[in-house]
Amino acid sequence: MTYRNPNVPERGEAEFGTFALDRNFSTMKIHIYLYKSSFLLTRNLVECCMLQKETTDRILDLVRQKPRTVQEVAAGIQRNWRTADRYVTAIAEETGLISMRTFREGSRGALKVVYWNALDRAKGTAHQESLLQRIVHGKRKEDFSPFDIYQFVDPKKREAFFETQEFSTHPVIRFDKLFSEAKHQVLFFSGNLSWVELGPNMQKVLLDLAKKKVKIKALTRVDVTSRKNTEAMLNFNHRAGWDAVEVRHCEHPLRAIVVDDDFVCLKEVLHPQHYRETELKQKMFVFYHLCDPEWVQWLQKVFWHLWGQSIDATARLKTLDSVQVLRR
Repeated sequence: MTYRNPNVPERGEAEFGTFALDRNFSTMKIHIYLYKSSFLLTRNLVECCMLQKETTDRILDLVRQKPRTVQEVAAGIQRNWRTADRYVTAIAEETGLISMRTFREGSRGALKVVYWNALDRAKGTAHQESLLQRIVHGKRKEDFSPFDIYQFVDPKKREAFFETQEFSTHPVIRFDKLFSEAKHQVLFFSGNLSWVELGPNMQKVLLDLAKKKVKIKALTRVDVTSRKNTEAMLNFNHRAGWDAVEVRHCEHPLRAIVVDDDFVCLKEVLHPQHYRETELKQKMFVFYHLCDPEWVQWLQKVFWHLWGQSIDATARLKTLDSVQVLRR
C-alpha cells in the first residue's frame, strides 16, 4: 500500500528532519525515517549540549586573557563568524561575564569587540570595594544606604527625590515608566517582588516588554512570604510565550532597577522605628536616579556577581513544596 501526500507537488520533495521523502513512500519507509530521524535528533542534541558547555568555557578563557574581536573568537572555537557572534551574545545575556561593543557601527568597517565584564576587585576603587563588601554581606534593606553610592556619582548625572509613597508617580521615577524605557534588558534587585502587586498596568508593561524581546532578571528573596509574587512573576512566561523572566533567590540589601546600559534607579526606605521620635515623624522613601555610565556598569557587575551565587527560584519553590503544614 502506498501513501500519497497531496501537499507535495508531483516532482517535489518533502523535508522530514534530515531526510528528503519522495511524493510516494510506503508505511514501512515512514517508520524507518521516523526511527532514524529520532535517533539522529537525540544524538545531535546530546552532542550540542556537550559542545555548548565546552564552547562556552573556551570563549570565556579566550576573552578572560584579553579583549577579542568576534573573528578571533570564531577562530578560537573553529566556528564561523555568525555562530561565534550568537554564542557570545547568549553568554553575555545569561552570565554577564562578558560583553560586546561595536565600533564604527553602521559602516562597512564595523568592528565587534568582546571583553571581560565580570566584577574585577583589583580594578575597582577603594570606595567601590568597600561598597561591594557591604552589599554582599547585607541581608535587609536597612543594612545599606544607596546614598553611599549616590554621593560618588557625578552631580550632573544624578537626581534624588523624597517621597511619601513607595511607588512614586513622578515621571522620572514612576515604576512602570522605568520599565517601559527598556530596549534589551532589565536587571532588578528586589526584596519580595512587591511591585508585581501594582495591578493591570504593570502586567501590560511586562507584556509590552516581552513583545519587544526584553529580558527581565530579578534577584529576590524566595520563601514562604514572597512565594505568591514569585509564582506570579514566573507564570508571566506562559502569557509571554517565552522565558522573558528569570528569578533567583538571593538575600541582599539593594532595591534597584538597572535598565540596559542607560540608567539605574535605587530606592531607600526610611522608617520611623529606626530613628528617634523627633528625627522622623513618618515613613519616607528616597529615590536615586543615576545615569553615570561608570556607576551603571558597576551596578550591573554587582548584579551578575550576586546572580552567579544565587539559586534558581523554580528549584527553591519545589523545595518549599516539601514543607508540610501541620493541622491540629
